[in-house]
Amino acid sequence: MQKVLVQRVAALCLLPGAVWAQAQAPSDAERYYGWGPHMMGWGGGWYAMIFGPLFMILFLGVLVALAVVLARWLGGPWPGTYPPHQLPPSRTPLDILKERFARGEIDKAEFEDRRRVLGE
Repeated sequence: MQKVLVQRVAALCLLPGAVWAQAQAPSDAERYYGWGPHMMGWGGGWYAMIFGPLFMILFLGVLVALAVVLARWLGGPWPGTYPPHQLPPSRTPLDILKERFARGEIDKAEFEDRRRVLGE
């Protein structure tokens, strides 16, 4: 029983080789101009040389852009985009006038006169 099984398996393994051996060889016209495998022959192969690198560069560009977008999304905004935590208080003209009076640069009469001009 086992011997018969081995013979059948061996016959099945040799069957593709026997079928391939009986196939007709392609003619020269079929070999060069037919639909068979060819490389850089008439009608095929050239487009892969042009579009292959272009699509590879396009794919790598999209991949790098996605990596940059993902990194910026995960990393949060850049430190330069935040406003300062506390802005320096803006000084009004009256504050400057009071500072000058406190330092002694102007006397009381001039301080009162300029304060009236400022409207306060």
